[in-house]
Amino acid sequence: MENKEKRSTFSGKLGFVLSAAGASVGLGNIWRFPYLAAKYGGGIFLLIYIILALTFGYTMIVAETALGRMTKKSPVGAFASFGKSSWLSAGGWINAIIPVLIVPYYSVIGGWVIKYLAEYVLGHGTQLAEEGYFSTFIADGMSTELCFIIFSLCTLAVIYAGVRNGVERVSRLMMPVLVVLSVIIAVYSVTRPGALEGVKYFLVPNPANFSWMTVVAAMGQMFYSLSIAMGILVTFGSYMKKDISIEGSTKNVEIFDTAIAIMAGLMIIPAVFAFSGGDPDTLQAGPALMFITIPKVFASMGLGTFVGILFFLLVFCAAVTSSIALTESAVSTFQDELRWSRKKATVIVGVIMLALGTLSSLGYGVLGGVKLIGMQFLDFFDFLTNSVMMPIAAIATCLLVSRVIGVKKIEEEVLHGEGTFKRKQIFNFMIRWLCPIFAAIILLSSVANAFGWISM
Repeated sequence: MENKEKRSTFSGKLGFVLSAAGASVGLGNIWRFPYLAAKYGGGIFLLIYIILALTFGYTMIVAETALGRMTKKSPVGAFASFGKSSWLSAGGWINAIIPVLIVPYYSVIGGWVIKYLAEYVLGHGTQLAEEGYFSTFIADGMSTELCFIIFSLCTLAVIYAGVRNGVERVSRLMMPVLVVLSVIIAVYSVTRPGALEGVKYFLVPNPANFSWMTVVAAMGQMFYSLSIAMGILVTFGSYMKKDISIEGSTKNVEIFDTAIAIMAGLMIIPAVFAFSGGDPDTLQAGPALMFITIPKVFASMGLGTFVGILFFLLVFCAAVTSSIALTESAVSTFQDELRWSRKKATVIVGVIMLALGTLSSLGYGVLGGVKLIGMQFLDFFDFLTNSVMMPIAAIATCLLVSRVIGVKKIEEEVLHGEGTFKRKQIFNFMIRWLCPIFAAIILLSSVANAFGWISM
């Protein structure tokens, strides 16, 4: 079917910033950031993360957004606009495939969030804190599959509505709600008895806690957190009007994302410190933190059910906005490359989501015996996208900008309209040298860790 639809655009700077921030502020901020901050030095991790966000993160956001706006295409078309060489087309496809692989397992976790939110609303919060509740729930294929389908349909309904009526409108609604909820929960958390030790550990840098792994972990988190090397920012850049400042928008996204990450740390680290008597080791990785430790913390608090509702509502908003951005990137690729209408592309992406997501959904139950390089389906897709494909996609983007397009062309795009480029020197140095080197370090260290060659 020939796609004769005019390319959609965001209404203005606010629409782009809130949509890009919505893409960035997801589960990675809320369950990954606090755990990594606690494990790799607290305040010194936070300081290094902020420095990396203002240099590496800034460079990649500007490069991807400019690439999208310059070409008015999603990743595959954007890369192909500058030549037909095999590595260029491969770089575009890697950027495009990442969201297709992430959004199914991400939606499974979104389904878990819906389940927990529903249980808190129904007043069953104490059951969630019971030993073994989470493992029993995820082993129940019918339950997890139903929750996964509900979450997926929420995402697909927004994508089906379009860029302005769907993606932008939902981001404009959910992002302010997310900020307000995070402030309320953070204030409540830091005022618990014994919580101040956790605040101090998280916010005050202690050079004695520094190690090389602090830098590697902060770099890895920045990829996850800022939604770089996922094709999302190229796609969103293609929807950006020419008179909107790329650098100004990037600064706002940086501030928004870092503020929410800090809020997530203040929501979770002090509360867990107070609950555990100051033991940072209770901040376990990933799902264990959100679905096992946090319900126990809430159960030990006054107003635990109310705080539980607020917290999982916040997590739901964060999960939905990121899921929307990932799905939009995939749909945009199908529209551009196969000339499909938005409706047809959304339906096909929905079918792929449900098929791949079902593998992850049933991976702890019916399909529990099936492993890929020793991992459950969900863990495997997470490793493949975040630890392998995203660093490769970042290297490809850096090479495209610095060796093929040339930084001068990117500078012209950034300065278009009323744009400024105050951090031009940082951008030029990072995109040519440090960004590809950092991405290669993340790739090698993550793969080495997955195969047990090093311990992270």
